[in-house]
Amino acid sequence: MKRLGWIAIVLVAALPAWGAKKITVAELKTTLEDMQKQSKNDADVAAALKQLELSEQLTHVTMNSLVSFVPGPLSTEQVYVLEARSAQLPPPASDLPTAAAPDAAAQKALLDKAADYVSKTYTQLPALTATKTTIRFQDNVEAAAPSSGLVGGGKDLSVGPAIVSPFQFIHYINSTEAQVTSEHGVEKLPSEKDKTPWGSNRMIALQEPDPSLGTVFQEAQAVGDIKWLRWESVNGKQTAVFTFSVPKKKAHMAVNVCCFPDVEQAGKAQFTSASGATPGGSPGGPGGAKGNFQTATSWHNYKVSVPYHGELFINPETGIVVRMITQAELKSSEVVHQVDTRVDYGPATVDGKPLVVPMRTVVNTEVVPNGDSGLAGAYSTRRTLFTSEYKNYTSGAK
Repeated sequence: MKRLGWIAIVLVAALPAWGAKKITVAELKTTLEDMQKQSKNDADVAAALKQLELSEQLTHVTMNSLVSFVPGPLSTEQVYVLEARSAQLPPPASDLPTAAAPDAAAQKALLDKAADYVSKTYTQLPALTATKTTIRFQDNVEAAAPSSGLVGGGKDLSVGPAIVSPFQFIHYINSTEAQVTSEHGVEKLPSEKDKTPWGSNRMIALQEPDPSLGTVFQEAQAVGDIKWLRWESVNGKQTAVFTFSVPKKKAHMAVNVCCFPDVEQAGKAQFTSASGATPGGSPGGPGGAKGNFQTATSWHNYKVSVPYHGELFINPETGIVVRMITQAELKSSEVVHQVDTRVDYGPATVDGKPLVVPMRTVVNTEVVPNGDSGLAGAYSTRRTLFTSEYKNYTSGAK
């Protein structure tokens, strides 16, 4: 019985750190309050939070209100993870505006205003350069080792002291900083080849830029499937939320994730008996083997064009899209199960001109790290969360 109990503990410990118990934001607050009353330390609170998953969005405002209940940097980090992981979910019903939905004519007028903004303003944005700081959280892996090929260079992250002890909890991996360019609102791929050993370093890389607002809006509009969903408060302003769906025949969303293994066995081995004969020689003899028998692993990208659905958040006064959510519709039989992206747009002044540009992105992913190879004789998944902030916008591509 003791041995079975120990095995059970090992199996629980081997489960992904991404929590299985779903709770509401109100329940999260109650949980934190209860642990504070029990004088739980930072590590204990963080460990408890790692077992949770929110069923609704933890907004920045609500997250900040929980600061007084969080005892230290480890638990602060986990609250930040909960906020980012819930980014594509609707907030609690109590946080939603109570205004009635606009009628059909008003909805059409609002969408027409948004279409005008996207086509005449957003997709006409000039060439821009910005500093993109990305932090990565991942299950089943500690902070990035030097052999991973990753060098942390992220600065000015808005997550407070949450990243001071990355080796103590597996979710935080690293932060990186890069200069990115965009034109007409579309981020460009880096001109230099990425030499990081993705896949073999137990990490993935997203090798397509975030979905383009211009392309997504145009495809959703062409399909004619943009529908009213709800009002929501974004940055303190009542915002119209519309849902949309783009089928595969009309979709041009590319998913390109690196990298997954192909395992090939090559060479030849000859088995012999103790006397040097081939198998079937002396019964019970201590046979042996000689020859050249090797296992080779090559790494490849997963590339596919997929249907998708999502939400558009529109300022009803200006038609400006302040947020976009896209969720790729991927097959469970493939090595990539999830790529959900949220892009928040905000104001920036470039060369004295006010522009609305991407300010923050959150991408939730789930992949099968061993691909189709069957490595380790098991089917497993890995979740990786990317959050990025864009700062220091300047004109021109550098």
